[in-house]
Amino acid sequence: MTSPASAPAAPTPADASATRPALRFITCGSVDDGKSTLIGRLLLDSRAVLQDHLAGVTRSGQTDLALLTDGLQAEREQGITIDVAWRYFATEARKFIIGDAPGHEQYTRNMVTAASQADAAVVLVDATKIDWQSPLPALLPQTRRHALLAHLLRVPSIVFAINKLDAVAQPAAAFAHIRDALQAFAQEAGIQPAAIVPISALMGWNVAAPNPDESGWCGYQGPALLPLLEKLPATPSESALPLAFPVQWVEKNASSSDTRQGRRIFWGRVAAGQARAGEAVQLLPSGHTARIAQVLDHTRQPQPGVNAGHSAGLVLDRELDLSRGDWITAAAQPASGSQAGEAGEFDEFDTPAAQPAWPVTRELQATLCWLDDEPLTPGRVYWALHGHRWLKAKARRVLHRLDIHTLQPQNADRLEANAIGQVELALQEAIPAAPFATSRALGALILVDAATHRTAAAALAS
Repeated sequence: MTSPASAPAAPTPADASATRPALRFITCGSVDDGKSTLIGRLLLDSRAVLQDHLAGVTRSGQTDLALLTDGLQAEREQGITIDVAWRYFATEARKFIIGDAPGHEQYTRNMVTAASQADAAVVLVDATKIDWQSPLPALLPQTRRHALLAHLLRVPSIVFAINKLDAVAQPAAAFAHIRDALQAFAQEAGIQPAAIVPISALMGWNVAAPNPDESGWCGYQGPALLPLLEKLPATPSESALPLAFPVQWVEKNASSSDTRQGRRIFWGRVAAGQARAGEAVQLLPSGHTARIAQVLDHTRQPQPGVNAGHSAGLVLDRELDLSRGDWITAAAQPASGSQAGEAGEFDEFDTPAAQPAWPVTRELQATLCWLDDEPLTPGRVYWALHGHRWLKAKARRVLHRLDIHTLQPQNADRLEANAIGQVELALQEAIPAAPFATSRALGALILVDAATHRTAAAALAS
């Protein structure tokens, strides 16, 4: 038995906050569901608001918590959230980065941008806008849309927070009925919610701490929202996948030191896998092969390897034509039954003996969240951004559109603003692609209208 003197010391809360990865989460849902007020409450109760800032949002002795995040003049004048506002705070257990996403349909693109970077999404549901007296009340369309988008964008944890329960006559019945409706919707959509929590953002009930006036408020026995967020996992890295490294910047005429020998350094963030010195790699789209001679971290110090999610500079063992937008990937694997070459020798990319570590294609089926006011019509050509490469993409045909009310596919020949549908794309050139469910980096594209230069869609490869 270990004696008390030799037992390791338990980590203090400060240690936990320093070592645990920060949680990046967003609040989303329909208009006026209390998203900005909730964030204001979290900032206030975690003591992340300076006194002068708090005084600036206090009128006649009343604090407007929403103004702690709604910073644009247009937002304060209209009382709505337009752009995504990022705020930072910390508790003794963890650090947080919060994104306040707008609820209006016309700003859905802003919500998609925020969700694509999030570890968790808190989808608010306003109990006062729903027929909570019904045993299975209908949810608002934007609530369903935001939850679906968070699920499609692979946000790891989705929490439903039923808000404004202080403003209904029977909060326990309202929570029970809305919770049942959310569970039915989540099951149909394939969503596994991390929790369904009753809150009052305005009063602070069950946000940072339970309702002080009632134990087991609304019949809920779980943790309050903030303690729940403290325990949610961060987005796992894709280090177990084959290497995929999109080149963002090429440093020319690098000074000669160690094994660099004046060679160029290719900088970027490792999207998948691990970049390791000595590893055989393949360059796309050229198909040439090489080895990684040196891996540099962000301080330019040599490292044995760098994992997915971290920035790095790669130096190759020979000079090859490589520029921004190209990819450095794991080397092609010999096909079954073929003979591997001698050490240090590589087959060309297009030889039948080599199977690429990542599939390379010019045709994609993708789920599109259409963000432009101008509808998508088959035959139109758009600019597509994949990694750091711009290329043209033609929308060949719309396979179907998702009905957010029934969650069933519908026949469609176009996609209107904020619609979600399955589309077949033809690309100008081949790219290394993978289903978005496998890799966020290789399975995501952005479509931009070639004439207006407006962001048209977020595309997720199937």
